[in-house]
Amino acid sequence: MRILRKTAHRAILAVVKESTSFGVGKRAAPQLARTLLAALLTALLVVGPLPPAFAQNGAQNPPPNPAPSSSPAPQGSTIAPVGSLGLATRNYSKGPRAFPNILNPYKSIQVPPTVLTNSPRIDQLISDGKLQISLQDAVELALENSLDIAVQRYYPWIADDSILKAKAGSFGFATPGGAFSASSANINPFSLNIVTFDPIVSSSVSIADISVPVNNPFISGTGAAGLTGLKSHSSQFNNQYSQTFETGTNITVNWNNTRSSSAAANFFNPAVQSALSFSFSQPLLNGFGLAVGTRNIRIAKNNRKIADWAFAQQAITTVTNTITAYWELAFARENVKVQQQAVTVAQKLYEDNKKQLEIGSMAPLDVTRAESELATDHQNLIVAQTVQLQDEQILKNAISKDPLAPNLINVEIITTDQPKQPAAIEPASFEESVKEAFAKRPDLQEQILNLKNSDIDVKATRNALLPTLAVGGFYQSTGLAGNSPIKGASKLVSTGIPIVDANGNPILINGNDIFLSGTTAPTTGTSHEGFTTAQSQIFHNQFPEYAAQLTLTLPLRNRSAEADNARSLLVQRQLETQMQQLRNAALLDVRNTYIALTQDRAQVEAASKARELQQQTFDAEQKKYQLGASTVYLVIQTQRDLISAQGTELRALANLEEAKANYERAVGRTLEVNRVTIADAKTGEVERETLIPGTLHGQVVGTEKLFSDAGQK
Repeated sequence: MRILRKTAHRAILAVVKESTSFGVGKRAAPQLARTLLAALLTALLVVGPLPPAFAQNGAQNPPPNPAPSSSPAPQGSTIAPVGSLGLATRNYSKGPRAFPNILNPYKSIQVPPTVLTNSPRIDQLISDGKLQISLQDAVELALENSLDIAVQRYYPWIADDSILKAKAGSFGFATPGGAFSASSANINPFSLNIVTFDPIVSSSVSIADISVPVNNPFISGTGAAGLTGLKSHSSQFNNQYSQTFETGTNITVNWNNTRSSSAAANFFNPAVQSALSFSFSQPLLNGFGLAVGTRNIRIAKNNRKIADWAFAQQAITTVTNTITAYWELAFARENVKVQQQAVTVAQKLYEDNKKQLEIGSMAPLDVTRAESELATDHQNLIVAQTVQLQDEQILKNAISKDPLAPNLINVEIITTDQPKQPAAIEPASFEESVKEAFAKRPDLQEQILNLKNSDIDVKATRNALLPTLAVGGFYQSTGLAGNSPIKGASKLVSTGIPIVDANGNPILINGNDIFLSGTTAPTTGTSHEGFTTAQSQIFHNQFPEYAAQLTLTLPLRNRSAEADNARSLLVQRQLETQMQQLRNAALLDVRNTYIALTQDRAQVEAASKARELQQQTFDAEQKKYQLGASTVYLVIQTQRDLISAQGTELRALANLEEAKANYERAVGRTLEVNRVTIADAKTGEVERETLIPGTLHGQVVGTEKLFSDAGQK
């Protein structure tokens, strides 16, 4: 379109310049330009909406579609309908083009092999045996390497293939999350036509050589006196074109040609007979209308959107699980540090108590108690280190296809982002959160599309209740030609049959019998006519045939169609009930995550306040110790309490981050918050510059600048 505008602009400037050079005034030139521009824009508006049928890309590599925008909610629904979430690098809803290679439709569609190796991004982020990743890096790696997404990615492509099959007039394939694979309506059950929207061309060639024994030579035309055979030879070349359209109309065109020769007395021997016929049939009740004919195509397209939403749901689940695994590992790493500090403090207390025992200022029981505390802290440290290894493996599985890859199996994952209290993301009221969830949650959008498919099926089965009434027409033009003898001038001859009287006695004249006279014409040559003459007769309509037909088929009890219609209505009512069930489940999910987010935010505030107070207590105890008003034991105890408060705050912050991720999942905003598009997830390639910790655009920078710039981006 941009090129078209530039071309139009240059053309208008050229016209203006030419008009000016021919003496058009300064006022007339702009007026002429405006007139041409208005005409051109009008043409663009007319031509613009037309599909670019002659400019489509190949079926295997179409351009990705832009992300859809939300459309207004239908009447009576609070959920906005959605369009397709866009296509990936492959599109199987269109078969290979038959032009210029007409053999393409008879070749298998190429499907690339599965890639089960880790994406190159992992190697880019590994340095010195450590994988340093931010939360955004973890999300991107999960989208590229998650096997759950890799499996789910095939369903939209299978749904594309279902559209291709439905466009041919067949039933589509089942889609996970879709209640219908095709309509259950049995349209025109008594029709003999093959319902296919793809044209069918058939040709046949046959040769026959026949010898038939003759029992009556006079009827057969051989004139033989004894038993003989009637020999004939025939060659046939027949062609047929048939197609059924989405309106239910069926057309058939036949072009048949037969060349035959025989020993019988025929006008033409050999003879060529050709016939060109055209017939059509159109249902008027059962199967009438474009809505009935395209029912399976519309269901397949809705199933494609359902596959998109199911894929979006899997992407949301993967991103949420990855975020949870990331913050669990971040907490586990910090918890190990906290437990190490606790061991250090316990070790310091134990050694100090031993010294006091040696000088006799402390009882042995206090030393034993300190040693027991040290052993407990060692145990807590081992548990924390074990949890860190487990959480590291969970995150490693989430961001890789092959965790056992040699370059990844022994790599330590370092989380560069630390949990912090995020800004408030929940709306002021719970009702607004529910409204957002109803508009964005993929499971509700899938159910909306299932209800649309149910409505299509109900209308189709209602049409199938009608009797079958079809109108048809037939036209045929026939031609016949061949070799025939050329007769000369006629002359009078005797037939040899005597003339008799009433008694059967021959009549004599001068004693001689008299005979009946006749005429004969000698054969002077042969007229050679054949295929071209027969075709000329066809197209000049010398021997036409016309016919029309109206057929009514009335099933007296119609129980099969009634059962189909009743089932479609029952399924529709069931889906409507499930819709309310899903809405209630969504409301409960949003309510629980909303409460959890609010509570975790309060817990973070309380834990932060407790850590600040404990820090003040520790600082005061240190000052008292410096002034001689406290002991080492009390200082270590307050330090231990501070470490515990720090661990509690870290746990509360991690819980808050996870509650935030769960709330975003519940309201359906996970992908947009994490800057993820379905195009990224479908292709498995996140088209974004990789932010390797320590570098930014090829330059070595600090971590703070790195992530601040990433946030601005």
